[in-house]
Amino acid sequence: MSKRSAQSFYIVRGYTDANVQEETEMELEKALEMQVKHIIIEPFKLGDETASWIKMGNFLHKASVVSGVISLSTGYFKKDVFSYPLAVISFLAAGVYAVSWASDPCCKYQLETNIRKVEGLPLQELTSTSQVILVRRDDSRRKYLQNIVSISAVLVCGYRLYNLYYS
Repeated sequence: MSKRSAQSFYIVRGYTDANVQEETEMELEKALEMQVKHIIIEPFKLGDETASWIKMGNFLHKASVVSGVISLSTGYFKKDVFSYPLAVISFLAAGVYAVSWASDPCCKYQLETNIRKVEGLPLQELTSTSQVILVRRDDSRRKYLQNIVSISAVLVCGYRLYNLYYS
């Protein structure tokens, strides 16, 4: 893992030439590897794709946690009709997240929609009015929560199934 940069932001500039899509993607990869606090993406297409990718990761995380918590809650009240499928959904969402998302450097970033939080950034220097701003956040607690909830839901349901058939 590369050392954290002293620079607090990186601007991925938009270009007028349509053939430089790969170049801007490489520039975004460079910014992600530099681990800067804020990344400002000017090209609309790249910003939109990145925002969609981050939203998909957030959806998988929330689906895993919420379905796991509901599975554990309904399991407590002996509502197995809901508990088992929700545990499976939680486990599958956590698995897809772990395989396709957790190793991506983009998972350390979230979309910044509150303009007050980015007032110190040089937004006046941008050439685009539809930029996407990413902010780096520590997601280790979030991942631990997701994995603990998902594994707990599966273990509780597995234990209950075991008791149902073998006791």
